[in-house]
Amino acid sequence: MVELVEPDVALWESWLGSLEEWGEVAQDGSGYHPERDQVRSAEGFAAWVRYLRERSDPGTPMEPGFVHATHWWIVEGGEYLGAITLRHRLTEQLLEGGGHVGYGVRPSARGRGLAAWALGEVVKRAREHGLERVMVSCDDANVASAKTIERNGGVLEDVRETWLGTTRRYWITT
Repeated sequence: MVELVEPDVALWESWLGSLEEWGEVAQDGSGYHPERDQVRSAEGFAAWVRYLRERSDPGTPMEPGFVHATHWWIVEGGEYLGAITLRHRLTEQLLEGGGHVGYGVRPSARGRGLAAWALGEVVKRAREHGLERVMVSCDDANVASAKTIERNGGVLEDVRETWLGTTRRYWITT
C-alpha cells in the first residue's frame, strides 16, 4: 500500500537508490540540495532528515528566503518512491514559480499515478495549515506534471517566464 510518511532515517538505503536514479541534482519536492546536504553517510542523512522535520515547526527559525514546510515521502512496502512538500506560505519568489507544493517521483516509479495521488492527499492536508487554496507550478514543457495538477483540480492562471524558466502556474482549492 502506498502511503505518505514523514522523512525517516530507516529509508536511507532506499533513498540512496533513488539518488542514483536522479543523479546529483536537487530532486523536486524532496528538500534535497546536493551542494548543501551531505546524505551519503548515515550521520549526514540523519542530520538532513532532522532538518526536514524541523522545517514544519513554526517555532523553528528559517534561513533567509526559506519558509516553513512539511515534507512527506511517498513510500510503498518500505521503498522510497518520491517526495512531496507543502510550503506553509509563499514568498514573492514562490508566488512567481515554485508555489505551495513541490513533488517528484523517482524515475523507476513514474507512470503509476503516484504524483497525482500524493498531490491529492497534500491538497486535503493543506486546509489544516489554513490554506484555502494552493499554488502549484510546473515547467511548461512538463506535460505529465501539468496533467497531474489538472487531475487534482488545478486551474491554470498563466504561463510566464520565471526564475525557473517558462512556468505554468495553477491554483487548487483545498
